[in-house]
Amino acid sequence: MTATAGSAPFPRVLLDGRFQHTLHTPEMDVGYLDRGSGDPLILVQAWGPRPGATASLVYGRVLERLARDFRCVAVDLPNYGLTGPVEYHEPVHDVSARAVLAVMDHLGISRAPVIGCSMGATTGIDLALAHPGRVSALLIGACHASTGGDPYLITPFPSEVSRLYAEADAAPQDAGLLRRMLHALWFDPDLVTDELVDALQTVRAARSDHWAAERRSVSVPHSNMSALAELRMPVSVVHGRCDRMVPFEQALAIGSYIGHADVRLLSRCGHWPPYERPAAFTEAVLSLLGRL
Repeated sequence: MTATAGSAPFPRVLLDGRFQHTLHTPEMDVGYLDRGSGDPLILVQAWGPRPGATASLVYGRVLERLARDFRCVAVDLPNYGLTGPVEYHEPVHDVSARAVLAVMDHLGISRAPVIGCSMGATTGIDLALAHPGRVSALLIGACHASTGGDPYLITPFPSEVSRLYAEADAAPQDAGLLRRMLHALWFDPDLVTDELVDALQTVRAARSDHWAAERRSVSVPHSNMSALAELRMPVSVVHGRCDRMVPFEQALAIGSYIGHADVRLLSRCGHWPPYERPAAFTEAVLSLLGRL
């Protein structure tokens, strides 16, 4: 089963068309999922294979529970899913934050908890620092605090997954390289199914404009680490113990700058905690919201 977005089909495994919308802005189209009712939650997609990875894929396993009590608005990152194509020459997380704000403004959401994983978490940090009045609570993890990354103390740089991603990105027709990258991205090899790999390859071919726009773009580094102490809203950090993209030492570093943040390390979990450990991730979200 597929959901149609413009001229490109998205297999259901990547995008749930029942809840998907596209917001047209002067800068770019922004794809977002809107599911459930109640107080709003903003969820921002994780980094992964471009352009087929979506917020629907990253958070699909936690939305069924969260949507019982909350209006869950999950936003696709620039040049992923239904967001883009957009070429940029600035910190990429600034572009992402504008996309999130555009959706919030469009839906009349003045303030809400922001939940992010990986690149979506760094976007949440950017948003909370630039517009603290819009973010009532922040759940982040599997991320650097800064665009361009933060120094590692122990783990080699670049990370294993980032090297495998570069190999797969240089040969977009090679499904084997994509499969290899996914095996490193997640802890459980059973998550890397033929259906998922085929779906990601299908979208790569159908939406090559998103892939090409990203390759033409330049993300300008910008450090947020020293500014983290300015955050005053409740903060939780959730990170996979076996993350081979962003090592869990980054969660400890971020927590050291945010004195009031809770830090959780999830065992047997790689780079996408909401996808790999949905029950534990959902519990962390509900625990954070209980602090409001």
